[in-house]
Amino acid sequence: MRLVECVPNFSEGRDAAILDAIADSIRAVAGVKLLDVDPGASTNRTVMTFVGAPDDVVEAAFRAAATAYRLIDMTRQTGEHPRLGAVDVVPFIPVAGVTMEDCVACAERFGARVGEELGVPIYLYEEAQPQEHRKALRQIRQGEYEGLAEKIASPDWKPDFGPATFLPRSGATVTGARFFLIAYNVNILGTRNQAHRLALNVREQGRTVKGPGGEAIQEPGYFEAVKGIGWEVEEYGLAQVSMNLDNYRVTPIHAVYEAIRNDASELGVGVAGSEIVGLVPLEAILQAADYYIESEGLFILDQRQKIRLAVDRLGLSSIQPFRPEEKIIEYMVEESADGPLIGKTVRGFVEAVGSRSAAPGGGSVAALMGALGAGLGAMVGWLTYGRRKYEHLDGAVRENLPPLVEVQETLLRAVDADTEAFAAFMDAMQMPRDTEARKAARRKAMQEGLKKATLVPLGTMEVADRAWDPMLELARVGQFSSRSDLDVGAKALEACLYGAHRNVLINLADIEDEAFRADLTARSTALMERGLAKLAEIQAVVRERTGDV
Repeated sequence: MRLVECVPNFSEGRDAAILDAIADSIRAVAGVKLLDVDPGASTNRTVMTFVGAPDDVVEAAFRAAATAYRLIDMTRQTGEHPRLGAVDVVPFIPVAGVTMEDCVACAERFGARVGEELGVPIYLYEEAQPQEHRKALRQIRQGEYEGLAEKIASPDWKPDFGPATFLPRSGATVTGARFFLIAYNVNILGTRNQAHRLALNVREQGRTVKGPGGEAIQEPGYFEAVKGIGWEVEEYGLAQVSMNLDNYRVTPIHAVYEAIRNDASELGVGVAGSEIVGLVPLEAILQAADYYIESEGLFILDQRQKIRLAVDRLGLSSIQPFRPEEKIIEYMVEESADGPLIGKTVRGFVEAVGSRSAAPGGGSVAALMGALGAGLGAMVGWLTYGRRKYEHLDGAVRENLPPLVEVQETLLRAVDADTEAFAAFMDAMQMPRDTEARKAARRKAMQEGLKKATLVPLGTMEVADRAWDPMLELARVGQFSSRSDLDVGAKALEACLYGAHRNVLINLADIEDEAFRADLTARSTALMERGLAKLAEIQAVVRERTGDV
């Protein structure tokens, strides 16, 4: 799943008809899901949140902006919130399967299109802006809409896209890329002052203290990318350390929670769980789960169980129930993360293979065979683990089961990847060839497409290869009555290697780069030979355990 979040802020929070029109323009884009519309009457501002694949999100942001420019008149707009234009700020945020660079590209595409097609001045900010003096949103917004006519005329404030012209009706728009911000509160069974003291400990800014000479010195807090204050919440009957975690990969949720718990204990103050305000990426919850799994010596592979663990250890249901389907962004996206092939029923996939079509073909079938092989190995591990009679084998199973589960999941994704691998090659075949230059460009693109298509089945082989050693160990120690299942799994894994190897060799036949051909031939052949040797080892172990030597 490639998921980008976009959180545009519109300078309108009172007219429901305008907000409905903007929201409808977002909903009209296939592949995008509008998660939230949060209007504010006093600020006269609305924040909308939607997610989708990068291209779809850019399209939805563009349509929403076009609607907003048409309906919002900044010459009549007033409100408490700082703003620069009808569409004030449009951040793109990585959620899953995308990088910050991908989101910078989204912001640049959005900005360029708005500037060129709609003629609105666009400023880049945060990760998308290379110039330090105009990187922060507050720097660009300084002077706000009322000061924009003078500001935009300055060479230092020429827009990144669009005209350097003040548009009274639309103003200007800021777009960029930033990391996902998590609004996170830890509940304190104490006073507001105690909560604020704990906030000063953990936030990046820290606190101001007196130096030896009475001068003010800034003493930084424990964590980077954390903002925080302490406040009292009457309706909950407790105080909170209220924080923004600006980058959960720099400072994860569990690190902040455990630090506050530790410091609160030293103060003699109780901690009663925590809450996440708004949405959270799945990765942030799994980070916490993995921390507690490691620190407590647990063995949990199932994602749902990991989420339950994180919710319990962080006390995320202390204020109101933490429902993953309502709080975790990936769970809110209804569309399956599975590709079109692996999302089929068993019958549907088999019928697709047996149809009058070249795809799905041997490569996809090979990847599925590998997933089934690793799955059978994992099954033997699960049937062995946690049973009293095999308790002495728990260590071996804990070590060898996770890699098989990882191989199973990776090869499932490869089922679709193999079918999609020829996309670049097929696109190249459609390129024009009416001149010698275009023929040369087409030939080069076809060769590059073939190389990419060949690397996919090689990748399938490399992933499948990671299953051999744990399969061999489980053949030695796994539940005796399941030995035939593991034997079948090993044979399925060998079939995966054979099918992928054949695909590599067939594709290489049309590739002109001799060094590339030699390299991939050697690598795939070595993987095939190692697979045959490992299969023989596993079969020998199974025969020995059976007594059929």
